[in-house]
This record gives sequence, C-alpha cells and structure tokens, in this order.
Amino acid sequence: MIRVLVADDQALVRSGFSLILGAEPGIEVVAEAADGAQALAAARRHSPDVVLMDIRMPGMDGIEATRHITSSPATTGVKVLVLTTFAADEYVVAALRAGASGFVLKDTEPAALVHAVEVVAAGDALLAPEVTRRMLDRFAQAGEAREPLELPPLTQREHEVLLAVALGLSNLEIADQLVVSYSTVKTHVSHLLSKLDARDRAQLVMLAHRAGLGG
Repeated sequence: MIRVLVADDQALVRSGFSLILGAEPGIEVVAEAADGAQALAAARRHSPDVVLMDIRMPGMDGIEATRHITSSPATTGVKVLVLTTFAADEYVVAALRAGASGFVLKDTEPAALVHAVEVVAAGDALLAPEVTRRMLDRFAQAGEAREPLELPPLTQREHEVLLAVALGLSNLEIADQLVVSYSTVKTHVSHLLSKLDARDRAQLVMLAHRAGLGG
C-alpha cells in the first residue's frame, strides 16, 4: 500500500487529487495539507511514502517544505512529487534542487497522476517529458548550461540509458524501451550518477543536455 499526503492550498484541487488517488486499491491518502508548514508537520506525523506537493502555497511554500522533508532525518524515505503548471518552470527547478523526486502537471490525466505516484514511490524519479524540455530551456537561459560538456567514457548501454533519462523516461519506461529488466536499468542509472558525479536524476538530465543528448 502506497501512503500519500496531498498538499495544495486550494481545497477543491486538494480533495480532487485525494479522491482520485484514494480510489486506487493500492494507494491510501493518509492526510491533506493546505500549506507547506502543514505538509511538513503531516509528513513528520504520518511518514507517507509520497507527498504530492503544490509549489505555490501561502506561508511556507512547497519548495521550502520539500527542502525540510528531504533533508530531515525524521522524514527519511519520504518522496516528494511536486505539482506544477507550464507557467511555473523556475519553481520546478528550485523544487528539484530542494530534493523533489519529480514533477507532474496539475492538469494531468487521473491515470497519469496515479502512475506518477507509483513511479516515485518505487524509488524512481519522474521528470515528465512535456515539462523536461522547458526545464532545460530555463536552465540554459539562466546560464546553467554553459560550455558543451564532454562526457567520460560510457558503455553503449549506459549511453542509451542516459539518453532515455534525458528524454524524461522513468526506469520502468526505459526497461520497456530497451527490453531489459528494471533492476538492470537501476544499476545503469546508479553507475551514471557515480561516473558523472551527479547528485540526482535531475542533474543527470542537465548534464546530458549539456552533452548534446535529448535535445
């Protein structure tokens, strides 16, 4: 059973997400929160597997709440999936830097939302392809993608996995595309993180972009 905390300052949006997720037999919504402070307190109280976190909320916003959740020993293992719109790319970047495991659009289809929660709960990062391109463009505009990057030697399979990561695919999707096991993909991603000295999957995407992959 995947235990989820839903945090959004709009009551109708919050209850809508809770209804969608709670209707799934493998998901339980353990709490709701109307701002970042409530989300942080609820995460500490309930230790959910995933926090579905709106970014822009009054008081403590979703970015600050994410930073506290991902860095606190009291919430070790809690994953954060942030909610965003196309107009909030800069906030997505900040949320990923704060330790979010991925992001999903607020107007996503119910099935895609459920899939996103399942992916993040399984330990994957989720970088939606339709937003990843915009995120990378935002980094480029901000000077994040400076000179072209020359990658260290990679195996052919590692190169294929890195390209798939750069395109925003999850480990499960990469396994399906490359016709290999999920555990094999996780091993390749782990090796890539080590070889490229990347702290997380989001940074892998940016490094791949600077190397000319996925774009």
